[in-house]
Amino acid sequence: MTASTDLDALTDFFDRYGVALTSADVPAIAGCYALPGMVVADTYSFSFTSPAAVALSFVGAAPDYQERELVAAHAQIEDVQQLSALLTEVAVRWEFLDSQGRAVPGESYRYLLRATDDGPAICTVIRTAG
Repeated sequence: MTASTDLDALTDFFDRYGVALTSADVPAIAGCYALPGMVVADTYSFSFTSPAAVALSFVGAAPDYQERELVAAHAQIEDVQQLSALLTEVAVRWEFLDSQGRAVPGESYRYLLRATDDGPAICTVIRTAG
């Protein structure tokens, strides 16, 4: 097992994650994370040590996606850096589609992924400015 820098594998992973986010599939979202995991932003950070904690942290995001009528998410992979045998850092800019088929600008993040027997898993998410 090694860190994935293969764009097809990373695209598949972020496609699954994007579907889980826009469909409010909280168990699937939780399944994309390694434990313990962490989310870091300018004004807050939090960690989670169980799938239930991951799920709780994303329950609040679901109404935002529904209110904005976001139905699809696409991750534009902007940069991939293999950090070690099992860790990869991936810069992603998210783009969304609303229920009318209009493009909705998203946000940018850096994900620290760990290679596992089941594929990549998110260890840390950092919201970025660009």
